[in-house]
Amino acid sequence: MTARHLHGALLLAAAVPLAAATAAVALTAGHWKLYADRHRLHLTPVARRSCPDCRGAGGWWVGGPFPEMEACGCWSERRELRIRLLPIPAWPDEPPF
Repeated sequence: MTARHLHGALLLAAAVPLAAATAAVALTAGHWKLYADRHRLHLTPVARRSCPDCRGAGGWWVGGPFPEMEACGCWSERRELRIRLLPIPAWPDEPPF
């Protein structure tokens, strides 16, 4: 391997952790949670700790005989983002045995 290729490989090896750390900071600052596997990237919004309504709990309990959790708008009104990477293989019609 030449010195030029070695230098490029070292720069790439240093850039990958830096890019991952930058992405983690951006996701945290934007209040997103990331799920990734080989088939998709899935970004879901997270409740904001600085929200004056829910204070980071994500909602509040509505009273009555059957109390329910009402979602706060700081995260529930933001849409989820999904990016497909690889197609999901079709499930076979018959069981394997």
